[in-house]
Amino acid sequence: MSKLQNVGQQVLDWVDDRFPLTATWKAHVSEYYAPKNFNFWYFFGSLALLVLVIQIVTGIFLTMNYKPDGSLIPGTNVSVAFASVEYIMRDVAGGWIIRYMHSTGASMFFVVVYLHMFRGLIYGSYQKPRELVWVFGTLVFLILMAEAFLGYLLPWGQMSFWGAQVIVNLFASIPVIGPDLSVFIRGDFVVSDATLNRFFALHVIAVPLVLLALVVAHLVALHEVGSNNPDGVEIKKLKDPKTGIPLDGIPFHPYYTVKDILGVAVFLVVFSLVVFFFPNVFGYFLEDNNFIPADPLKTPPHIAPVWYFTPFYAILRAVPSFLGTQVWGVLAMGAAVVVIAFLPWLDRSPVKSIRYRGPIYKSALVLFIIAFIGLGILGALPPTDIRTVVSQILSVVYFAFFFGMPWYSKLDKTLPVPERVTDSTLGRQMRFLALFALTLVLSAVFAWVI
Repeated sequence: MSKLQNVGQQVLDWVDDRFPLTATWKAHVSEYYAPKNFNFWYFFGSLALLVLVIQIVTGIFLTMNYKPDGSLIPGTNVSVAFASVEYIMRDVAGGWIIRYMHSTGASMFFVVVYLHMFRGLIYGSYQKPRELVWVFGTLVFLILMAEAFLGYLLPWGQMSFWGAQVIVNLFASIPVIGPDLSVFIRGDFVVSDATLNRFFALHVIAVPLVLLALVVAHLVALHEVGSNNPDGVEIKKLKDPKTGIPLDGIPFHPYYTVKDILGVAVFLVVFSLVVFFFPNVFGYFLEDNNFIPADPLKTPPHIAPVWYFTPFYAILRAVPSFLGTQVWGVLAMGAAVVVIAFLPWLDRSPVKSIRYRGPIYKSALVLFIIAFIGLGILGALPPTDIRTVVSQILSVVYFAFFFGMPWYSKLDKTLPVPERVTDSTLGRQMRFLALFALTLVLSAVFAWVI
């Protein structure tokens, strides 16, 4: 061993005596045994961490030049906040790419999180003993939505301003406390400079701290009970009697750290294509109206949230107002998110993975996907009578998937689950991916025609 290696080992030993660095590395990486049959659906957890890092790093650089000031520059109708975003895009060295990375990262965050949650649905990753892992994951999703909403106001463009106006006003429909709550959230009686300042503080400091804490809790809970796999087999039940290592487990490092590099490479190619060639993505990632300075006296003809909120916004609009209040729509929108956390107790199936479930669950899941994507498209379009009716039907399908699960998951016929994990063949993965893609296309075409 060289002198440099000796010094390095001494330093590491000194740190280990005072902080469990090596023990933590072994417990959560090099000696954390994961199932050996992970497939491509397991890329999205690590990709979510990657995007989180991208958002934090780019956000730090953006705050160096952004000014949360809603007051108008003298002689213009442009706010200081809007002008600071333009300054970042035009005058700051590399500012444009940092801004586009942050805006693209916001949408890509939801892309990978939605696919990560979908993997949990198809492989039953929420079932015992991973209930708390799923609850923490749902809380991460909820806080992520709050973080995205708070950041949406900061450019102080037309859609930022009016989108925040619509969403904050929804809280006013809550009985008794609603009006005071909406004033508290805004910091004023209307969306104003006070709103911008408090949203900036929450977006940059408070909510990210909660998000990071929940991500850590999510990972710690996962590593405590172990990862699920495409077969839904608990690998901890069969261990080598001499070493205590699961027979169907392999160390996360180096096997899955190397495998995740492939997923990261493909993701970064897609991410870079969006950032460099079409960062607006046809107005879905960055809306055209948000390049117009906020004007409190001019309402856009159609106000819709960003695409990742539109399924829940469509559910809100699908519920008619009752006695002049939208409280039932607000409750339905909130329930559409919260009900996801109760999946571990709604699902009564004796098996986890969709590979061994019967036709009832598979059909229900396909209908749920169609309903979710259909609601997403309808929520982005201006409301019409026929679109409202279709949104109501799809909302019923959405909630029926959850509230009917205690019955249809119990009645569904299942196949016997193997004692040990099976190989995740490429052919099986490609067939499932093709079916998933076909479902996406059909649901998109259906909703677009409507």
